[in-house]
Amino acid sequence: MEKVQRILLEHPRASARALILFGAFASFVISILLWFGGQHEQGIFVGLWVPSILSLGSIVLRKDDR
Repeated sequence: MEKVQRILLEHPRASARALILFGAFASFVISILLWFGGQHEQGIFVGLWVPSILSLGSIVLRKDDR
C-alpha cells in the first residue's frame, strides 16, 4: 500500500491519466455487459460515456500543461 501511495504522489499526471483510462475502460465493459444482457438502450447510453470521459480527461490534462 505504501508503494502505491508513493507512486501516486511522485507521478500525479500519470496517475490522473491511468484513472481516466480506467474510467473509460470500465464504461466500455459495463456497456458491453448491458448490451449482451438484453438492456440495449442502457448499453448504448453507457457506451456513449467512453468518448466523453476521454475528452474530459484530454481537456483536464491539457490545462495542466499551460
